[in-house]
Amino acid sequence: MDENFIRKRMTELRMKKGVSEYQMSLDMGHSRNYIQNISNGRALPSMPEFLYMCEYLEVTPSAFFDESTENPALMQKAIDELRTLPDRDVLTLLGLIQRLKER
Repeated sequence: MDENFIRKRMTELRMKKGVSEYQMSLDMGHSRNYIQNISNGRALPSMPEFLYMCEYLEVTPSAFFDESTENPALMQKAIDELRTLPDRDVLTLLGLIQRLKER
């Protein structure tokens, strides 16, 4: 894993969110070229900026680096909702998921 991975993954997640480099830069409070400079390899975000970027993209830092999840923002939303349910309902949903996987 290297700097190119960070650039590529950021672009992938940004596109899944449906925002342009320009819009993401402005939303994060930076100049219009901030995200473009990261994408083009001219800059890398600082650690605080990376954490804010993850928040903006609606992923955890670990999900950012997990390439096996196609849509980590959607997965994170599902996990957040599961956390609000009682154990009995989570077990019911797990049974349903297992049944759907058998198909």
